[in-house]
Amino acid sequence: MSSTFSVAVNYHDVLGYIEYDGDKKEARVILPDETGRKLAEDFLGAPHQVRIPRETLLDFTEETIDPLASVRNFQTALTKLWEETGVHVDWSRPVEFVKKYPSLADLPKGGIPFELPSED
Repeated sequence: MSSTFSVAVNYHDVLGYIEYDGDKKEARVILPDETGRKLAEDFLGAPHQVRIPRETLLDFTEETIDPLASVRNFQTALTKLWEETGVHVDWSRPVEFVKKYPSLADLPKGGIPFELPSED
């Protein structure tokens, strides 16, 4: 499994993304809104108590996780990011889309198609 992960985010309609490097155990928050960026960085830089499901959806254990310790911890912390900071994780928005159109004003008008680069 790759030790890198990136995900699109938004804060009050400002688009951005977060990149995690598992080898360096660090995250880079690329978000033009200073408040949102700082909230996300502070949240991801601190340990959190999280209820983790086990055998069933009703079987949880409380664990302390360090979001930067692993890709899995990072992804788990992202599930709580919006609840704690108001920074929304856009799980289904491609990061390449956000890089190409960094603000809502940059979005193409009139049905111009967007194509993601192939992963070949």
